[in-house]
Amino acid sequence: MSYTIKKIAEVVNGKLLQFHQDVAIENLLLDSRKTYAVSSSVFFALKGIRRDGHRYISELYKKGVRNFIVSSTPDILMFPEGNFIYVDDTLAALQQLASFHRKQFDIPVIGITGSNGKTIVKEWLYQLLHEEYTIVRSPKSYNSQIGVPLSVWQINQQHTLGIFEAGISRPEEMQRLEKIIRPTIGILTNIGEAHSEGFTSSTQKLAEKAKLFAHCNKIIYCKDHTVPEHLDIEGEHRDLFSDKAAFFSWSKHYPAWLKIIDVKKENNQAIISAVFNESDISIDLPFTDDASIENGITCWCTLLALGFKHTMIRSRLMLLQPVNMRLELKKGINNCTIINDSYSADLSSLKIALNFLNQQGNGDKKTVILSDFLQSGQEDEALYRQVAFDLYSYKVDRIIGIGPKISTHLSFSFPDDNYQPEVHFFLTTAEFTRHFLSSAFKDETILIKGARVFEFEQIVQLLEQKVHETVLEISIDAIVHNLKEHQRLLKPETKIMAMVKAFAYGSGGAEIAGVLEYNNVDYLGVAYTDEGVELRKSGITLPVMVMNPEENSFDAIIDNNLEPDLYSFEILRQFDELLQREGLLQYPVHIEIETGMNRLGFAPEEIEKLADYLASSGTLKVQTVFSHLAASEDETEDDFTKQQFIKFQQACSLLNSKLKYPFLKHISNSAAIIRHPDMQMDMVRLGIGLYGIDSANTGIANLLPVATLKSTIAQLKNIKEGESVSYNRKGIVNRDSVIATVRIGYADGYTRRLGYGNGKMLVNGKAAPVIGTVCMDMTMVDVTDISNVKEGDDVIVFGAQLPIQQVATWAGTIPYEIMTGISQRVKRVYFEG
Repeated sequence: MSYTIKKIAEVVNGKLLQFHQDVAIENLLLDSRKTYAVSSSVFFALKGIRRDGHRYISELYKKGVRNFIVSSTPDILMFPEGNFIYVDDTLAALQQLASFHRKQFDIPVIGITGSNGKTIVKEWLYQLLHEEYTIVRSPKSYNSQIGVPLSVWQINQQHTLGIFEAGISRPEEMQRLEKIIRPTIGILTNIGEAHSEGFTSSTQKLAEKAKLFAHCNKIIYCKDHTVPEHLDIEGEHRDLFSDKAAFFSWSKHYPAWLKIIDVKKENNQAIISAVFNESDISIDLPFTDDASIENGITCWCTLLALGFKHTMIRSRLMLLQPVNMRLELKKGINNCTIINDSYSADLSSLKIALNFLNQQGNGDKKTVILSDFLQSGQEDEALYRQVAFDLYSYKVDRIIGIGPKISTHLSFSFPDDNYQPEVHFFLTTAEFTRHFLSSAFKDETILIKGARVFEFEQIVQLLEQKVHETVLEISIDAIVHNLKEHQRLLKPETKIMAMVKAFAYGSGGAEIAGVLEYNNVDYLGVAYTDEGVELRKSGITLPVMVMNPEENSFDAIIDNNLEPDLYSFEILRQFDELLQREGLLQYPVHIEIETGMNRLGFAPEEIEKLADYLASSGTLKVQTVFSHLAASEDETEDDFTKQQFIKFQQACSLLNSKLKYPFLKHISNSAAIIRHPDMQMDMVRLGIGLYGIDSANTGIANLLPVATLKSTIAQLKNIKEGESVSYNRKGIVNRDSVIATVRIGYADGYTRRLGYGNGKMLVNGKAAPVIGTVCMDMTMVDVTDISNVKEGDDVIVFGAQLPIQQVATWAGTIPYEIMTGISQRVKRVYFEG
């Protein structure tokens, strides 16, 4: 279903500022970096705290977008072919349009809210119900004020059931989401601590979430979450819900429609016994963790409430698959990059994956390996016409289709005869692997996306660069989250220089820089020239400051358009002389001022002489002036920090008076962003905070750990009391013990200081102490007190469950050293979601 631009203007109560021609709109565009099917897209110029979509209208117009919804009047004369609709609030207009679209469809819709588990329950309900219904659902975790409209916009005439998430963080948000989703069936997963800061009490939080169920005729919830919070949904707080709503509750402890009697965990399964309608029933779930059990019971209740027979429910619950909510980015063979999405194949997730492919491409050849789309509910011809259109819209260079349906329909469906991608088809995954040639894949980005039954994991293994089983997992979402958390603390006009020195604190310089560039940071900072050169080779175009330039690297700096930090008269004159010899004028440079760190920088008494030199130079153009705070994280050193700031302001004032042109000033590092908001100036340098570490331990910013270092158990040994482990016989066991040899050593960056019981690793979620000396490639841990340990099991070296700060404390160092010490032979795996 599509709407003309005139119809959209009517729906959103907008005014047509300029009308060029009426076109059918099929796609909603919110992000200038994710242009897609531009001729049938309308851009909503959303305004945020730091970003204003109106700034990107010109860029989008150049890309071919012609339809815009705005709340500020642009210079219409610059866009003669544009259609412009003016509204008071572009976000409200987006929500109005999605709400209108929802009203065109009379289908059952499940609305899910709660503090945790929304996405898992949604994805499992899809697995359980897709044979009976053609389902439209929220992509990934699209449950916000922006995500919900985009999710609901997907509904079309083929769909017979909708499943949508709704998440809120403050009062008055849910009412707007209810008007968009209009669920007929409601699921409340729980009322937990997540996003509680915007509410005065659990009752207020429940009252807000209950607004999602205003028109529901069934509501599924767990009493074990509500009763302890004194929330009586079917009694005292019944008036929060629709009069026509029927409740379906479950509980382990209180009377409920589904009363859980027992949960047994054995052989990687949970056997759950319950009473329903005075009858004993049971299910088996292929999971044993408490969160999965709870989510599985919620799905069980939903199917019972929908009237499905228990025999069918029981058989399908046993077949539930884990929900992989992330796109993995891996290094591949022959300088390829692999995007692993080998878990699902549907239209909504295809667009998300293609967006991710576009983000990572950096101009490389783009290849997509795609399976048949199963249980889509659409006729094959129409389905693969849409798939072909999506691939065409993202200008995919090579398409490898696997499966009988995609092989039959895709090649005849491309919308433009001039679009001639390289196309290959195979009936099965096995056929593809038989014909696989590693030499056929080189210098390209490859998206691997397929339904689970096609077992595309085999293809991932063929294309993945072979390294040993220790990996550093990097969460792209966590990086972006941490960036936004720090942005939240800044004035809107304050710029950000993101520090990606030391291989982005061990996380991977080029990969992380690409994410930061995509998310509109203003500057990048590296330690040495070769790091900046690698960024340029990877296609990074942001300005890059080199903090430790050397004379022998000046040519590389100029060749790659890097910007040196000039911190002494010696290096200043050396670089200036080179620029004069090359005949270069106004080259961008940065000036470092010494204010108390006593490392690098011009001393206060040198500033006047420096100012005179720079003012008379025609070759140098100062971009920024900066200094380093020595102890911004330490409350006891705040007086010293303030003195540094005063010295820096005085130096900047003198430089400003002589240079007669503006330059940016920056002194704040990660800790100062949080602890010293008065020192923001024109720009801040965000370093370790970007990677989830609050060095001041303030808790003010809700930072997420970015990196998880994982390995595996190579071997288990049963040894007797008195025997020794590792070199030098310094690890003596005082009882019969089980020792696990883990595939990580000091050559991987696991320091020897963590040996002899100083460090611990997590095995099956429990701490296992290191025993004996850390070896070059192996480390031994004592797993005697941990049950069900097997060779090949994962071991967490640090991550969300074992913070890197704790590992650093055990090692007698700081998290910076642990992060930057992870060796390059450890594979980096980047994932989104």
